[in-house]
Formats: sequence, C-alpha cells, structure tokens
Amino acid sequence: MIGGFLGAGKTTAIARLARHYMDQGRRVGIVTNDQAYGLVDTQSLRDQGFNVGEVPGACFCCKFQDLVETVATLRREQRPEVILAEPVGSCTDLVATVIEPIRAMYGDDYEVGPLAVLFKPEHGRKILRAESGGGFSPQAEYIFLKQLEEADIIAVNKTDKLSTVEREELLRLVHDRFPGKDVLAVSSRTGDGVDQLISALETPRDARDAMIDVDYDVYAAGEAELGWLNCSVTLQARDDQPFHLDNALLDLLRELSASMVHENVEPAHLKIYGQSGSNSAVVNLVDSTTEAELSIASGVETSRAELIVNARVAADPALLEKMIREALGHHASAHDRKCVVEEVQAFRPGRPVPTHRVTNS
Repeated sequence: MIGGFLGAGKTTAIARLARHYMDQGRRVGIVTNDQAYGLVDTQSLRDQGFNVGEVPGACFCCKFQDLVETVATLRREQRPEVILAEPVGSCTDLVATVIEPIRAMYGDDYEVGPLAVLFKPEHGRKILRAESGGGFSPQAEYIFLKQLEEADIIAVNKTDKLSTVEREELLRLVHDRFPGKDVLAVSSRTGDGVDQLISALETPRDARDAMIDVDYDVYAAGEAELGWLNCSVTLQARDDQPFHLDNALLDLLRELSASMVHENVEPAHLKIYGQSGSNSAVVNLVDSTTEAELSIASGVETSRAELIVNARVAADPALLEKMIREALGHHASAHDRKCVVEEVQAFRPGRPVPTHRVTNS
C-alpha cells in the first residue's frame, strides 16, 4: 500500500513501481480508491496499460469488503503476483483498519507488505516548520502528520524539484519528528531513489503489536474541511477548428488556480484528465504556490475531448462547484468552445467509520 496526502505523487509512484515489476516479467494489479466516483487516477493508469480495480465511494477502511472483493477479482481474472493499492489521500489509520485486518483474515492468501507513505514537500515543509498560513486547518494537518506517524517507510517525494539544501532540510525535519522511521529521498517522476524504495517495500515486516492513537473527531473534522468534486465535461470547438488538448487543460487549470487565489482557498489537489480517441493527457495542481503542471502529455490536436475533473480543495463544496463551472464557462467563451458539464458530485467527506479496527492489546 502506497499512501500519502493529496498531491503527494502516489499515482506516479505506483505507475513506476508497476512498470518495474512488469519489466521483471511479473504480473501486476493496481487498486485505486476515492471518496467519489469518476477517478482520474483509474483512467490514466488504465490508459498506461495497467490492470486496475477501483474502490469508489469511501476510503478503504470504510469499504474494506469492497477492497477485498476488488483484489479477489483482480486475482481471479489477472492472476497478479504483486498488487499495489493507493488509498484516498485524506485517509489515515490504515495499519489498524486495513493492513492488519487483511493480514489477520487473509494472511494465507496474501503476503502483506509494509506501509509506505509519500511525503508531499509543498505542504509538508510548512507543516513541519509550523509555519502560519500553511493553507490548512490544524485538523487537516493532523491527518497529514498521522499518515507519517503510522508509516513503516516515509519517502520524501519530488526530490527532482528540490535543491540539495531543501532536500536535506526536509529529510532532517522528518527524521527529527519521526525518529526510527525508514526515511528515503525519492523522485517517482525521474526514478531517483526508487530502487531503495522497492528494496524497503520488499523487506518483510512483522505484524504491528501497537497501533497509533487516532482521535476520530479531529480526523473527521480534517476530512470535512475539504470540498470534494468530481465531474465529467465535454469540451468541443464550435467551429470544429482543432485545439491543442494539452494546452487547453493547462489553460483551464490555470484559470481555476487564479480563482482559488482570489477566493483565498487552498487546493490540496486538482487534476484534469482529457481524452480524445486513444490519446489522453493529465494536468495537476498540488498547492496555491506552484504552477499547474502537465504530468501526462497527449501531444494531439482535436476538436472534441472528454474531460474528468477531480478537485480536493479546502472550500465549501458549493463554492468549489461554482468556481469550476465559472472557469469552464470563461474558458469556453475565451476560446469559442462549448463546455457541457455532467455527473457532478460535490460534497464534504463524511465521518470515517472503519469496518474493522485492530486495537492495542
């Protein structure tokens, strides 16, 4: 299981790990997870040729049986030797509610690996420095820190975007806050440090005899701070003149980013997936201080594309939906395109209610 806060780079890391095992001739299955339906990660991983099952509608801990059944379906249909699971980025307490219950109930079927958590530099630096204006409430920061506290492996990700000084500072901050943890520096984008991550993931671990303490009132408040929105959009040129799909997605995400700065709300992760025929692109925004990024390029021009928008923002869901609809409308007007929005889900996550939870003996 590869965890980490929203925007930590989990999907990119899982894709790289999956390719590593497939290059070794091993069959791989992936399980994605979301609070809603219509997940960018699932579609983009499938486009890359991976076998992907999805657990939508709540986190793994609250949909434990769905996770077990999804893994069983992959096992029956694809016979994977390695299964990589990506939990919701706002979820914590995974060892007590997912990993140890699987080990206890299904240990004869699966060898359960350690929990790796990717450290998100953009928000993590502010949180570990205890800086004011970090973008989230103390309750949301509580989730971020609890994810790291329960990890077997903490991987400081996106080191390709950090200077040597910044990387060393983050490694020191993590070591100081969580002594005794396996702490690695990795870039899931470039592959730097991934061999060490793979080695750590393949090192057998004993079952946990002590679970972290989690205040579920604080945890629930932290999740409820985030507005959650998934929707599908058809983008079409009115005059059938082709547009560059990658540029259109970047323009749209930049407009959304500017709107969030204006409303003074902090994005945890914004993703837009665009597909035209067999070609697809993905753009990302992971906080208010960085630029929108093209993480998967299509390189195509088209007059029509199908989009999936996933937004997790510290904002009221109604405001989030308003900002997204306005950004789509502005984009359509500015470029003489037609936007049709469908299947909108906008809400705050409910209180987590795990199916199982192992307690300290």
